[in-house]
Amino acid sequence: MLKIRVMPTMLYKDYGLVKGKGFDSWRRTGSLMQTVKVYNMREVDELVFVDIAATQEGREPDYALVDDFADDCFMPLTVGGGVRTLDQVGRLLAVGADKVAINTAAVETPGLIDQIAKRYGAQCCVVSIDYRRPKGGKAEVFTASGSKATGLDPVSLAKQCAARGAGEILLTSIERDGNFEGYDLETTRAVADAVKVPVIASGGCGNYEHMAEVLSKGGASAVAAASIFHFTEQTPLEAKKYLAAKGFRVRL
Repeated sequence: MLKIRVMPTMLYKDYGLVKGKGFDSWRRTGSLMQTVKVYNMREVDELVFVDIAATQEGREPDYALVDDFADDCFMPLTVGGGVRTLDQVGRLLAVGADKVAINTAAVETPGLIDQIAKRYGAQCCVVSIDYRRPKGGKAEVFTASGSKATGLDPVSLAKQCAARGAGEILLTSIERDGNFEGYDLETTRAVADAVKVPVIASGGCGNYEHMAEVLSKGGASAVAAASIFHFTEQTPLEAKKYLAAKGFRVRL
């Protein structure tokens, strides 16, 4: 059985790290390089870095930036934002990414998933699915940093992506993003039950118990979080100690 992973998410926009609420109202959270060095000391399992402005601005990933901070990143690194072609995936891997996350491209050019899996292996391809679920309504996938409705259901999309060769699904609830009220257990469970690849739960984590809940009740294989690490005294290492005490297999 695979060990549980705790994965901080770093969101990059306009030359610095930011964190918002509901994919909006972005606040500066500090230096990218300093943040990477702090996570190195806190026994982080993996880091997720997403350039949240790249797709909306119609530009490629910033390869030079990734090259700079990847040298100081001593843990597996997933990079996303603006990735639309196999060549771009190859360039990100060449400058230090271990995995590449695609979001908008997974919907608009799903064949890219097949290409990545065939060329670099399924373990390299992370499909990021962002969704909104109104109270009493059905969940709907949004792309372009949560700005573009697709009419797609996250469960169906996850199944299609996994069938094409995605190695992991990074599932983010837009409404819960940054609100500290806990993960969306229902949708996470539905996606986890529908695919055989690991599901990384994201959006809404406010404490370590929320992590335990989505792992046990939501069927997630890993937890991603940002606000909890930026705006509280809680840390990835303490999160893993808490989960270990609850009986989860973690890397310590």
